[in-house]
Amino acid sequence: MKFIKFFKEIHKEDIPSAGGKGANLGEMYNSGFPVPPGFVITANAYKDFIEVTNIKKEIQEILDKIDYDNYDSIVKAAKDIQTLIKTEEIPKDIKFEIKSAYDSMYKTSFELPKKAMDYINAIRTPPFVAVRSSATAEDLPNASFAGQQETYTNVKGDENVIEAVQKCWASLFTPRAIFYRHKNNFDHFKVLIAVIIQKMVNSDASGIAFTVDPVSENPNLMVIEAGFGLGEAMVGGEVTPDHYVIDKRDFKIVEKKINKKDFMIIRDPSGHNKKVYLDERTANSQVLTDSQIIELSKIIKRIEDHYHFPQDIEWAREGVKLYIVQSRPITTLGKKIEKPNFEEKLGKPLVKGLPASKGIASGPVKIVMDPSNIDKVKKGDVLVTKMTNPDFVPAMKIAAAIVTDEGGSTSHAAIVSREMEIPCIVGTGNATQVLKEGEIVTVDAVDGNVYPGTVEIKKEVNKKETTNKETNTNINASKIVTKTKVYMNLGVPFKIDDYKNLPFDGIGLMRIEFIIASKIGKHPNYMIEKGLSEEYINSLVGGIEKVASTIYPKPVVVRFSDFKTNEYRDMVGGEKYEPKENNPMIGWRGVSRYVSKEFEEAFRLECRAIKKVREKYDNVWVMLPFVRTIDEVIKVKKILEEEGLKRNDSFKIFIMAEVPSVVILANEFSKLDIDGISIGSNDLTQLVLGVSRDSEELGKMGYFDERNEAVLKAIKMLIDGFHKNDKTVSICGQAPSEYPEFLEFLIKAGIDSVSLNPDAVEEGRINVWKTEKKVKFERVLNES
Repeated sequence: MKFIKFFKEIHKEDIPSAGGKGANLGEMYNSGFPVPPGFVITANAYKDFIEVTNIKKEIQEILDKIDYDNYDSIVKAAKDIQTLIKTEEIPKDIKFEIKSAYDSMYKTSFELPKKAMDYINAIRTPPFVAVRSSATAEDLPNASFAGQQETYTNVKGDENVIEAVQKCWASLFTPRAIFYRHKNNFDHFKVLIAVIIQKMVNSDASGIAFTVDPVSENPNLMVIEAGFGLGEAMVGGEVTPDHYVIDKRDFKIVEKKINKKDFMIIRDPSGHNKKVYLDERTANSQVLTDSQIIELSKIIKRIEDHYHFPQDIEWAREGVKLYIVQSRPITTLGKKIEKPNFEEKLGKPLVKGLPASKGIASGPVKIVMDPSNIDKVKKGDVLVTKMTNPDFVPAMKIAAAIVTDEGGSTSHAAIVSREMEIPCIVGTGNATQVLKEGEIVTVDAVDGNVYPGTVEIKKEVNKKETTNKETNTNINASKIVTKTKVYMNLGVPFKIDDYKNLPFDGIGLMRIEFIIASKIGKHPNYMIEKGLSEEYINSLVGGIEKVASTIYPKPVVVRFSDFKTNEYRDMVGGEKYEPKENNPMIGWRGVSRYVSKEFEEAFRLECRAIKKVREKYDNVWVMLPFVRTIDEVIKVKKILEEEGLKRNDSFKIFIMAEVPSVVILANEFSKLDIDGISIGSNDLTQLVLGVSRDSEELGKMGYFDERNEAVLKAIKMLIDGFHKNDKTVSICGQAPSEYPEFLEFLIKAGIDSVSLNPDAVEEGRINVWKTEKKVKFERVLNES
């Protein structure tokens, strides 16, 4: 089929065709999780629909007229676009495939006589299904589009399924979805929508779970929220669910809050959703038994382990069977709040609830009982309402804080509050009754209290921490697989024991000069003159071998010595062999030394040390520093071969790209008999910009910056030039760790690997993984 994929055909990489929700369901289905069966009407069906029917142009004309500061303008546009989509006839080929796939859910496909097949199909009735939207930009690690598109439950029959599919397509243009895409700079037509048709779980209980407590952000705690019946009442914030907290390490239930659930939504015999009010005893009873809480906890922990990322999960129970009906990344972790003692300054809280989005804010109360009245909310007001739902989003974005009577911390509206970084307290029970219109209050959404009056709050209190370490604390870097290799820089060999368990793919830069300076301390020519060549070699062998053996079989790229003349002069015996240079930084260093008659023998000692280590550990490769010319590389390679170090499949040779000559002649350098380059971003920056990396004055003025356009262009030229001749490109330096935009540039440019300092490896690996996902998604959007 052109427009249909069954779950068995879908994996997590299929977001472009199945959408975020569909890709996750397929991934979990094929990984053995209890996911109800189904299929996906791919995003191409929607794309074909709006193009073949020629309504895409009409939609664009409506979008172009929107005033995004005017809620009514957004609402009118949304209504007009949805009417267009819902009233247009679906092309016959798309409609035929949808019906055929739905029929296959209950009609037999066995090879039987026609009469037998007709009889079997006649007594089988069409199943109830859930028809669920799955946008291609939802459930991503860096964005949550939760609840923006529609889901239709208990749908039965061909024509009803077709109608629900068309409604799902139309829901791509709800007011909230239109506004959210605009706010986050997503092109309206590059966000497509797939539709999931999934066997309906006739839930007697359902809910949401977080594999990390979304409020405390304690990585050892999981949260499950549960209500009776179908999930609509809880997701919409109409009931306050049970709240269970479980210790992830031993699956012990550490907290249970049993809330009153006034009603549930069930499927009546005709297939319609029906609200049923509960008696007092049932309303106050525990939804899941303790054993079911533990069983569900183990399932959701396995899902987190599978994705290596904290998950927000929807679940359902039918009888004794637990099902998983959705999983998406949690995108709102990493916010730390310090706060004063409000009770001491303001007195007792007026109302208490569950903190859903951390933060602190003060402002006048505006009570809104119906979304048609959200215009009364002005910038800086505290929005107080019985329940939140997507229609409140335009008011939420300008509110200082949000307080609701009902709802749980995992309701979709609460998720959006966290996404928009607005302090939010839910489930107070009586905020709309206790708080007074216009009353000045302080909302403490750290502990879930609303206080009378206000106190001065330091601006930094509400500042969201955005350092890599804060936002990545709940991700297991060692389990992440990245296309871009993540190597580690290493100076002191004995420190490898401290770093050996870090999640690196190898040592991308081992500086041999650290061994020379710390273990030898004598100029190599002095050692040769004194007959101590073997001592020099063995000292180098000891340091290199220590690293190679510890991380075997991961590769160790040893960079030959790169001391400058002033540094060599400081060694024992150095004054005799080293000239005085006015600018050693661009003087006699690196490869230019190895090919000189004054230093060639010393370089050969380094080569012999490498050869000796490789007799035991063939994971040692080499790199030539501060390369200036093609001719010197050819000469050095001849010396290497004379010392038994000939390039082959198990012995790789790299050069450092630090000098602009390598950039300008990238095509010529890449044709040499080498394996690739490592970009030395510090030296390359100073030589491209003519800025000494040691200049304090220029540094203060911001001249030394790897993100300078000229430096970025040089790096792109290196990557393109060496890739043209199938050579690898790496980079060693701090910039990819310090600047997310620099890392994103490198990955977009196609860098093969990055080599980071030890303290940046773990966070760097996570950021490489996140950036690859972001870049891949943007590329898919652009292609589509």
